[in-house]
Amino acid sequence: MSEHVVDVSWSRGEHEFTYDTYSRDHEWRFDGGITVPGSANPAYLGSPGPVDPEEAFVAALSSCHMLTFLAIAARKRLVVDSYEDHAVGVMAKNAAGRVAVTEVTLSPKIVWGSAEPSAEVLDRLHHLAHQECFIANSVTTEITVLH
Repeated sequence: MSEHVVDVSWSRGEHEFTYDTYSRDHEWRFDGGITVPGSANPAYLGSPGPVDPEEAFVAALSSCHMLTFLAIAARKRLVVDSYEDHAVGVMAKNAAGRVAVTEVTLSPKIVWGSAEPSAEVLDRLHHLAHQECFIANSVTTEITVLH
């Protein structure tokens, strides 16, 4: 259906290559020309400024849910003026005893340009968005939408 390419690059540079000393800093280069600095989470000896993979994962889930939600709302002729989300991912041990992002909670705040749908319709929109989100369909992480 489609292919998505990201080039990830890292270089040791002048750092000694031991677990405690090598740099976790790297770059993600996307096909549109954008370069994003990446690193490990500071808890895993990364730099505090760049995006870490776990944050990117949470952002991808939030973004995918939002884009899918907006598409569904537009098809139903429900006008959305703005959509903001405060997404939180939790790392914990999964059922296999491995550390993973085990749950993500999305907390979208939506401003409607037309009449605000009922709570029942809003629940259905979020349910459909979750079912149709490509990223949510690709992972085993529990995803909760609070609204």
